[in-house]
Amino acid sequence: MTAISLQDVRKDYGTVRALRGVDLDVPAGTVLGLVGANGAGKSTLLRILVGALQPTAGTAHVLGLDPTTARREVRSRVGYMPQAPVLYDDLTVRENVTFFARGHRLPDVAGRVDEVLTFVDLAAQADRQVQTLSGGQQQRVSLAATLVHGPEVLFLDEPTAGVDPELRRSFWNRFRGLADGGTTLVVSTHQMDEVVHCDRVAILRAGELLTVATPQELLASGGGTVRVTATDGTVRERHVTTVAEGLPEVLQAWGLGPEVASVEVVGPTLEDIVLALGTADREGDGHGD
Repeated sequence: MTAISLQDVRKDYGTVRALRGVDLDVPAGTVLGLVGANGAGKSTLLRILVGALQPTAGTAHVLGLDPTTARREVRSRVGYMPQAPVLYDDLTVRENVTFFARGHRLPDVAGRVDEVLTFVDLAAQADRQVQTLSGGQQQRVSLAATLVHGPEVLFLDEPTAGVDPELRRSFWNRFRGLADGGTTLVVSTHQMDEVVHCDRVAILRAGELLTVATPQELLASGGGTVRVTATDGTVRERHVTTVAEGLPEVLQAWGLGPEVASVEVVGPTLEDIVLALGTADREGDGHGD
């Protein structure tokens, strides 16, 4: 089942083209990483998918619905966590999440609030005012508010920005648990080490979708360098497009005699590959991300 589908989606701000004909399908239960530099169009794309923006051209569907014409139904079935937490500082954690729960007219508000606060490990802070919490804890309150109505699709805009590595790991463990339960997640991120947690990665540059691939496919696309060191210290190197196919050819050509001290395969990191694809040749959209 396809949870999200975009066909030739374009968004213009006057003469500036923020999205340039994006085509994308996201199967249900997938964690899609949305990667790109500031101004690449990530936030613009997310806002179109939740119905906050109307595309200039093309069509977008979430759970088979047009977010523009079926905004109320879409919002009842999706969750959207913006970059900056939208919370009431003078209310407690529980009061904030309860406010969002009541907006969805849930049958058991108190029970559902307790459930999501436990899920994000904030039950012990439930009665603290949000303004007394750390930035990471406020991000968790925002996530709880996003999850409280049990959305089928989650749109998370830089959810781990500014949080420590341990909390980032915790967030991604929760994201994976949600996906394993059938929830579809679209997570925009600048953190290259987070890409490996995604099922698929969509790379945007200046509003253009460059590629959609698994992390493994991205790594394989970078090729590698075969480095053979001889016992006398001589080093020979050859770049191969794909390690699996190129390595046997190199070893056959150079041989593996007693003069060979070591054989090493050096490949680019996932960060190298993503940055190489996502580095803009032109300026971004100028309207946030």
